[in-house]
Amino acid sequence: MNAIRVWDLPTRLFHWSLVLLILGLVITGNVGGNAMVWHFRCGYAVLSLLLFRLLWGFVGGYWSRWQQLTCTPAALRQYLSQQNTQQRFLGHNPLGSLSVIALMCLLLLQVATGLFSDDEIANAGPLTVWVSESVVSMTTQWHKGLGKTLVLLLIATHGGAILWYFIKKKENLSRAMLWGDKPSETPAISATDRPIDWLKALLCLALAGALVFVLINAVPSSL
Repeated sequence: MNAIRVWDLPTRLFHWSLVLLILGLVITGNVGGNAMVWHFRCGYAVLSLLLFRLLWGFVGGYWSRWQQLTCTPAALRQYLSQQNTQQRFLGHNPLGSLSVIALMCLLLLQVATGLFSDDEIANAGPLTVWVSESVVSMTTQWHKGLGKTLVLLLIATHGGAILWYFIKKKENLSRAMLWGDKPSETPAISATDRPIDWLKALLCLALAGALVFVLINAVPSSL
């Protein structure tokens, strides 16, 4: 049995940081009041992480790259038709790949609408000054209503799938995301996970953070 490095350290840190930040967003959003300061900060951090992950999907470890997310209709049909087999995937399986893409897109939409939202009490997104009141109203309704519900449902589905794999297939996906390695009966490509790769990840994160900083501080010159 070979131990294959599947999830590099930057991917693992991204994953667990995102989990903690989403938990923080849910808590601060429900508490409201002064906690909204941290709600916005967590939102900016999530946006920075998502932009980092977009970049890391092109330059990161082998299994973290976008080209490894095999969720074409043909791949999905084949995977779903072979659910009773013992086939194992080192990276994300087709359904997992689809889940990753869907969750990232939904989180990007949720964070984006938050930038344009206004609770009409004391808290407004930094980009509300760029759009009309009707747009602010629409984005606020989505952010506080359907958008939030869809995010929580998708996260719950993701967690349920991990539990199903642990119980039915005896495969601990969380352990791999903690330590990075997965066992494989045959030789396979290992993701590079060296200090030079961590430096590359820090540069990607710095770029993502800088983009978010510029975005949230963009104010029309007429104001």
